[in-house]
Amino acid sequence: MSDFNRGFSSIPAGRADMAVDAGLRSFMLGVYNKVALGLVLSAALAFVTSSVQPVRDALYVISDNRLVGITPLGMAVQWSPLIAVFIGMFAMRNPSPKSASIYYWLIVSLFGAGRGAIGLIYTGGSIASTFLITAASFGALSLAGYVTKKDLTAFGSFLIVGLFGLIIAGIVNMFLQSSMLYFIITAAGVFIFAGLIAYDTQRLKSTYYQLGGNQAALGVATSYGALSLYLDFINMFMLLLRIFGSRR
Repeated sequence: MSDFNRGFSSIPAGRADMAVDAGLRSFMLGVYNKVALGLVLSAALAFVTSSVQPVRDALYVISDNRLVGITPLGMAVQWSPLIAVFIGMFAMRNPSPKSASIYYWLIVSLFGAGRGAIGLIYTGGSIASTFLITAASFGALSLAGYVTKKDLTAFGSFLIVGLFGLIIAGIVNMFLQSSMLYFIITAAGVFIFAGLIAYDTQRLKSTYYQLGGNQAALGVATSYGALSLYLDFINMFMLLLRIFGSRR
């Protein structure tokens, strides 16, 4: 997995202005299709965990049709994607295309199952409108990362450092409970993940050429590339929902 994590290696000389060819289009289409299917699966699982009463009641505490708490099982489900990501970082050093694909669908499924609270907190209309805003933004930012001639490696490194800072600030604010810091973290997070969408797209483009037609490696890269863009999309959606979402 480490071979396809976000890294700081620069794009090979002369590759920043890469010619579009059928192989690259096929590779990127495979990534985008996997992201789209992952979002559909996540949405379906989130709907089940928020709307199917036996499942909902096993994960959440509901009073007067409102979310008032999370059960121990619900807490475990919410934290499971993060745990799976960290385990995968160390356990999957030399993945095959099949194991990388299984890992992708596992993460996507866990994220979807853990996002049922969204449907219990926000109105359906605001969820739908925020999703459309995120999808439009994702498409524009990914296209920008794909076509730009500028090497985004240094920019991506800066964003990754900012992401770690954002996580630390979020942990600190769990104790401070500052509404101002909460807003700053949310706004900064939107910009960070917006930048990461463009950066990860360009990095995937570079990866395609670096792998030189190795089909097994490209199969792995498709799954890990889809996971990177999926996580960018989901995180930006969650942050935008904090800003634009209407609570029940």
